[in-house]
Amino acid sequence: MKPVDPRLLRQAKAARLFMAGSVAIGVATGLLVILQAVLLARGISGVVLHGSGVAEVAWWLAAVVAGRAVLMWLQEVVAQRAAAAVKSTLRRRVLEHSLKLGPSWLSGERSSQLTTLLTKGLDDLDPYFARYLPQLVLAATVPAGVVGWMATGDLIAAATVVVTLPLIPLFMALVGWATQAYSRRRQRALDVLAHHFSDVVSGLATLKLFGRAKGQAESVRRVTEEHRVASMASLRLAFLSSFVLELLASISVALVAVGVGLRLVDGKLGLETALLVLILAPEAYLPLRQVGAQFHASADGVAAGEEVFRVLETPLPLTGDRTDVPDLRSTGLHLHDVTVRYPDREQAALQGFDLDLWPGEVVALTGPSGAGKSTVLAAILGFVVPSAGVVVAGGSAMDEFDMGVWRQQFGWVPQRPGLRVGSIADNVRLGRPDATDAEVRQALDTAGAASLELDTQVGEQGQLLSGGQRRRVALARALVTDAPVLLLDEPTAGLDPAAEAAVVAGLRATGRTILLVAHRPALMDAADRVVSVSRELVTA
Repeated sequence: MKPVDPRLLRQAKAARLFMAGSVAIGVATGLLVILQAVLLARGISGVVLHGSGVAEVAWWLAAVVAGRAVLMWLQEVVAQRAAAAVKSTLRRRVLEHSLKLGPSWLSGERSSQLTTLLTKGLDDLDPYFARYLPQLVLAATVPAGVVGWMATGDLIAAATVVVTLPLIPLFMALVGWATQAYSRRRQRALDVLAHHFSDVVSGLATLKLFGRAKGQAESVRRVTEEHRVASMASLRLAFLSSFVLELLASISVALVAVGVGLRLVDGKLGLETALLVLILAPEAYLPLRQVGAQFHASADGVAAGEEVFRVLETPLPLTGDRTDVPDLRSTGLHLHDVTVRYPDREQAALQGFDLDLWPGEVVALTGPSGAGKSTVLAAILGFVVPSAGVVVAGGSAMDEFDMGVWRQQFGWVPQRPGLRVGSIADNVRLGRPDATDAEVRQALDTAGAASLELDTQVGEQGQLLSGGQRRRVALARALVTDAPVLLLDEPTAGLDPAAEAAVVAGLRATGRTILLVAHRPALMDAADRVVSVSRELVTA
């Protein structure tokens, strides 16, 4: 686990500014620490030896203490602002990168894991910026200044500090290796808990229907216990490591104090110098001890940061930059020997698939579940990159075009369409934000949703609608676009025969090119051609 991850400095400008400000504050703090020790030693020795000079020293000492308080406040303000800016930047970049990676990549990621990372995970960066990094800067600046100043008065004491000081970073490194493993284990336990709890909540209605809801309590309790054990193990290690570092620092300061005391008794060291060394010695060890303590507080944030960079460093599919995409109203779309393989599967999801889709044609893809029908749609949309073969339009390969411009040619209804909180009209307008109420109404009518009102609220993920209503709203969202080609994955699933017939009639009436995944006879009968998809053999 790196003390300062250079990827964090590259990804967030606020982190670079924060580090520069922390260095300046750290240098100023180091100077004030030395000045405070000098004033204390001078004041105490003045009282003991001369019985005077306290008032002037007291005023200067008060000013130094006030200065250190101001620097601490300034460090806290800078750290909190930097943490907020960095978290905002990382959240935005992870979301943008996830969207660019596409639905196929997102389907491979646990949605609850990504949600936990972007919420609780990144919030753990607060201790990293507010506590750990400032203390790391102090550890790099204060001990050097303190030892240098001590050397001007007592070389032996300074040498003692120089010899014993590296023991603290050494033990910190040993503890850090163990902490890294514990933090990752705790992060994994949190991911499992979030994923399991999300699955239980999302399927609670089904579990309740079959009388299995109470049976999940023990499973949730078991996962929660695993997270508790992992968290307590991290806390136990943090307390034990703090004890080790405190013990090392105490023994080191004691060695310095014994040497100073012996030389003071022998008359080889003045009182003011001895006091200065004794006051400065703990200050040399304190920043390193605090780094060890804050390291544990920030470990969860560092682990979350590593997960963020794992997402950000996932390579994006290579695409072209051409914007002159052929108009699919007047030209065909062709798939030649397309093979798609997913990284986590040995068998190809789609093997040697060929398809010619002509303007105004309705083509149905059929085949057993898992044969690759949805993968055909994903390959056309550029959500997956074929390992072999090519998608061609107007004599040019799809990968020559900018994907944003290419996808404007298609209206898409996935197998599990998603809806956002808002009205039905709001969800339909996701396809075309400038659509009028009349155009939204027409799209809904064509999708067989004439009974739905535009201002009807859909709820979270469309929970206030039935499954068939959600699918029809998603179909209307595709229809309201100007896209010449519609890619529909089981568009009539969950509909009764009468509603299905209305949808089929509406789709035929649009005159658009339609490629649909079909299992139901009504859709196959409505198609101009039926194309069979199978892993062993692909036929048209």
